[in-house]
Amino acid sequence: MKNSTIIERVMKGKFTLIAEIGVNYYDIAKKMNITPMEAAKLMIDEAKKAGIHAVKFQTYKAETLAAKDSPYYWNIEEEPTKSQYELFKKFDLFGYKEYKELSEYCEKIGIEFLSTAFDFESADYLDELMNVYKISSSDLSNLPFIEYQAKKNKPILLSTGASNLDEIDNAVNAIRKHNDKPIVLLHCVLEYPTPYEHANLNKIVSLKEKYKDLIIGYSDHTKPDECYDIVKTAYNLGAIVVEKHYTLDKTLKGNDHYHAMDEKDAKKIIEGIEFIDKIRGSYDLKCLNTESTARLNARRSIVSAKNINSGEIITEEMLTFKRPGVGISPSDIDKVIGKKAKVFIEEDTILSEDMLS
Repeated sequence: MKNSTIIERVMKGKFTLIAEIGVNYYDIAKKMNITPMEAAKLMIDEAKKAGIHAVKFQTYKAETLAAKDSPYYWNIEEEPTKSQYELFKKFDLFGYKEYKELSEYCEKIGIEFLSTAFDFESADYLDELMNVYKISSSDLSNLPFIEYQAKKNKPILLSTGASNLDEIDNAVNAIRKHNDKPIVLLHCVLEYPTPYEHANLNKIVSLKEKYKDLIIGYSDHTKPDECYDIVKTAYNLGAIVVEKHYTLDKTLKGNDHYHAMDEKDAKKIIEGIEFIDKIRGSYDLKCLNTESTARLNARRSIVSAKNINSGEIITEEMLTFKRPGVGISPSDIDKVIGKKAKVFIEEDTILSEDMLS
């Protein structure tokens, strides 16, 4: 496969948006009376049109992911299924053949394909289908599985939801034992949906300070806010990569629709980040080219405060400072005082070096 376009982007410090399709295409298929494959491709198409840089699915089988007696941890009013096993069983039909078709479709239309592997078998067959591995927050402490994926020697996106510092350290060390490729640490709050006041975005700053050699991002579970301030703030705090659940219908019940962005949200998020990049400008501490005219006309020059006869010695009392700044700068006054006037200098004249000797 080709090199990862999203890793190339983030290594250049460019904002990268990943649409977490997950398994939302099943509900879209049901709503639109089309096949899950058609729905998945439709969601990819709309993501591409919106300017999203990558789409991500979830690859699992319920039997290898959750015990049959596994309680829910989501908002039961939004997703009424009370068993993890029962929920995952609804959405685990796709396997290698289907993900290969989706990977090839993504390559064809020019958007990067990713899928989170939740078992060893899927981690194996996804290897040929994608350039980057994504490890879920739920597997942060699953060090054998992390090492297994790290041995594939590809860049890794690692979500850090519901984790403590020692656990993040252990996961990063497990990757680094086998893999020197870029790691993207994603701040994440494992709360579905995440209330705005729980977003805890300052953790992004802490991750940047602690893991200076890693790339920092954000996996978002908040509902899209009106001005997309959550994502924009995350970016301003240092999250270059943002992963957000994605749907074509935010009103659908269940699964991850209720806290997802749609294609219109994605387009506005990207436009908002582009605006932020415009206003951020450069880190250089120097006059901007666009300030040159104002700099010249708004700054001051040394100006004669009275008539100065030819041959007179210039004193401080003979001088004042006025706009524009086309003459000798007030910062050079020590180079003017004590000089002799070569010519008659009329009051209110901007001094120049050829008038002095």
